Amino acid sequence: MNGNLRNPIQVGVCGWGDHDLYPAGTPSREKLAVYAGHFPVVEVDSSYHAIQPPERMARWAQETPADFRFVVKAYREMTGHGRKAGAPARSMKEIFSDFERSLTPMAEIGKLALVLFQFPPWYDCQKKHVQYIRRCREAYPDWTVAVEFRHQSWFRPEYREQTLRFLEKEQLVHVICDEPQAGEGCVPIVSTATHPEQALIRFHGRNHSGWTASGRSNEEWRQVRYAYRYSREELVEWVSRIQDLKEQSRQVTLLFNNNSQGDAVDSARLMMELLGVTMEGLAPRQMDMF
Repeated sequence: MNGNLRNPIQVGVCGWGDHDLYPAGTPSREKLAVYAGHFPVVEVDSSYHAIQPPERMARWAQETPADFRFVVKAYREMTGHGRKAGAPARSMKEIFSDFERSLTPMAEIGKLALVLFQFPPWYDCQKKHVQYIRRCREAYPDWTVAVEFRHQSWFRPEYREQTLRFLEKEQLVHVICDEPQAGEGCVPIVSTATHPEQALIRFHGRNHSGWTASGRSNEEWRQVRYAYRYSREELVEWVSRIQDLKEQSRQVTLLFNNNSQGDAVDSARLMMELLGVTMEGLAPRQMDMF
């Protein structure tokens, strides 16, 4: 169990570099420590773009309080997104080994909550994909692995129960998503936990018009895809679901990814208010004097 049972409901955001949390002039290197004064968990997204040096992972773990936890996103080649331009060509065996070496210091310190495998929108429900996900689980038997699907086929009526049973059998955390319903490249809300220790909910926003590329460049798409500010009413819908999930898993982690226009922190804080959650074990905050 790599969670933080002092707070059975954990709320955080995706990444820590671009949020409205920091006093003016805060160096990038110091932002994680400041972030840890506001939230007890964070998603590491840089690991998707490049496998991080083990020393960096160790430093991040050491810079945060004892109860702080990280959800680390799997490297892009591990989830079918392909190799980034300029990245070295490596075998999948080498990639999985390098990723394990990267995360080991964080895991040994006890700060690794989950490894998140987010599969692409075209990764549909078929046997070879099921087999690959099983191999991903087998690659990291000592870590808790979460799987996020983004193709509707996994939760169509004919496959929904089989998908959930598969995740439960393999001891995989089903990532529950709140996102626009905009065609096959998205999934409905399926508020079911498949792991007795951990449940994970990721809030991507509900920007229906911006969810697909629709002729935009990659940069333009990134600016609008997750641009969404949740209303109070939309988050109230989640309160009873989260309470139900608490009965299914010992810990429920909520991560807000609706940050194309800086809304994730406010959404996370509002959700904490609605749930009546107060976080213990946070880093002490420094006073902003100017």
